[in-house]
Amino acid sequence: MLSASRRRILESLPDEAIVLDLGGWADPFARADWVMDLMPYDTRGMYQRRGWKEASHEQERFGRETWIERDLCAREPYPFDDDAIDFVICSQTLEDVRDPIWICSEMARIAKAGYIEVPSRLEEQSWGVYGQPLVGWPHHHWVIDLEGSHIRFTFKSHAIHSSPGHYFPDGFWGSLTEGERAQALWWEGSFSSGERILLEEDPHLSEFVSRELARRPLPPAPRGRFGGRIQKVASRLRQRGGS
Repeated sequence: MLSASRRRILESLPDEAIVLDLGGWADPFARADWVMDLMPYDTRGMYQRRGWKEASHEQERFGRETWIERDLCAREPYPFDDDAIDFVICSQTLEDVRDPIWICSEMARIAKAGYIEVPSRLEEQSWGVYGQPLVGWPHHHWVIDLEGSHIRFTFKSHAIHSSPGHYFPDGFWGSLTEGERAQALWWEGSFSSGERILLEEDPHLSEFVSRELARRPLPPAPRGRFGGRIQKVASRLRQRGGS
């Protein structure tokens, strides 16, 4: 979760607010009263175990009894009444799952307000994020747009890895700030979601890359990796977007 968002949530939530963290296994939100995830309680905290995040000294408000182990995409209503949750958090989860639209519909049903965080398209369309010749994170299923209070999911086709016009060049990701690597939706009352159905190649991928490269400088070409040819293609795309 973005550090600024974490601070805002902690500062704004009253102590009596009932908080649910959906998909929080890798980095559970300590303030949450409930956590629901496919993975077991005893295996929580993968980010800290792998050294991706410093160990937290926050006292966990949830416990074994309020950790719900279940598939978030199973087509069964979540075990909460309508508007039973004051605030729901779903951070860096929707891009991983097979049916994010179902999760969104249940969030809107059971909660009065919430926070959703997903990778930005700047990150998900960047080459070499994982240190491999791939675009974005290899386990992510979706490229996501936040359009006001609507979340639009587009299937992340494998074709994205083989079309240089569809992604930012090697080295671009390293130039992004923390805030540019994620996008967030703060919602109250309700929000909506849907899928962009593709019948042929997605024009939004190359249009987004061209537009962004036209308005920002390219990072220096990395040495000894997989950037040379991609940098040339990106430079042409940038010129085309600025014309």
